[in-house]
Amino acid sequence: MGRERLAARLRAANGWAVDIGLALLVQVAMSIPFVVERPDGLRPATWADYALTSLAVLPLVWRRRAPVAVTLAVLAAGAAYKLTLDGPGQPLPYPGLVALYSVAALSPVRRRISVAALVAVLIVPSVALNTQDAKELMFSFFVFGAAYALGRLTHTRQAYTTAVEDRAAQLERANRIEAEQATARERARIAREMHDILSHAVSIMIVQAEAGPVAVRAAPARAEAAFEAISETGRDAMVQLRRMLGVLREETAPDAPREPQPGMAALPALVERVSLGGGPSVAYETKGTARPLPPAAGTTVYRIVQEALTNAVKHAAASTISVQLSYSVRELTITVRDDGGGPGTVPTRRTAPGPGTGHGLIGIRERAAAHGGTASAGPGPDGRGFEVRAVIPLPPAPSIASSAEVGR
Repeated sequence: MGRERLAARLRAANGWAVDIGLALLVQVAMSIPFVVERPDGLRPATWADYALTSLAVLPLVWRRRAPVAVTLAVLAAGAAYKLTLDGPGQPLPYPGLVALYSVAALSPVRRRISVAALVAVLIVPSVALNTQDAKELMFSFFVFGAAYALGRLTHTRQAYTTAVEDRAAQLERANRIEAEQATARERARIAREMHDILSHAVSIMIVQAEAGPVAVRAAPARAEAAFEAISETGRDAMVQLRRMLGVLREETAPDAPREPQPGMAALPALVERVSLGGGPSVAYETKGTARPLPPAAGTTVYRIVQEALTNAVKHAAASTISVQLSYSVRELTITVRDDGGGPGTVPTRRTAPGPGTGHGLIGIRERAAAHGGTASAGPGPDGRGFEVRAVIPLPPAPSIASSAEVGR
């Protein structure tokens, strides 16, 4: 706000400086006939003559604030000079031209047309009192018409410049808002990624760690598998976090490796890690004809399955979980179903402590919606267990004719 006020004051001060400078320039032009000697037979110019010409110039300092009043004052001073004194004549009526230009550039349509008509009417008696020459009459109409036209051109140019500046300011605001929205979306995406990676890894590690001591006494081989699962899950989480942080870090070297996010091919390994060493038994199957997905969609499917498994491990106290990918012509349906009590179930020794926050299911819906799909969560069939279902649209499959054309 302070900068805007300062800028407004500077613009106002600059306007005053320009108007004062213009008035001084006109005064210099009006002074030339008083410097040059008058022809013989004419009385010398007096200070009263010069003062009256200056009186016609002085109102120009306020030409931006009250252009119509300034024009009337200039015309009145010029008429007084012509009717009361026999001073030196001027090659051009400089104050009147500047005043009419200001009216044309700054005044509304009714005022400027009224002032222009008044000036046109006054030109005729002014020429009649001076030379009564038709050439002077035509020249006077021409120069005043040119001053009016120049004022209108200036008004048009200023209006165009203002419109361009306003448009630029609007685009700047729109770009700033878009950048802020993009930043918010990116923060939400990073938060989802971090949540999915850490929540899944920590939940699996807790489950395996809790099952480890029991397995050590009962089945050492099973305990060894549990500890291997903990190690593998931790390493995988570290790799994914390091990859994400490397992308975010500006100082990352240009030749640093850029591994893709996990996709559909990584689902079997994900399911195996959850099942190892005391975790719930996870069944994984696909139905229909599997089709390749774009990398972003494949990552989304992986994250949805990962988060659904994490919810089942943390909150459902499930012993079995089924993961099913069902392909149809237009969409892929992801179903993760468990035989536990669903989110909100009181944790047991095999579940991570603390109630769920609900961010995981929200993240699943957001991921599905980002690809034009839907997601839902609720009790499983017959009210038993808990089920997460997501539907992702599939890209159109290439037709047989298209494949044959490519083969040619």
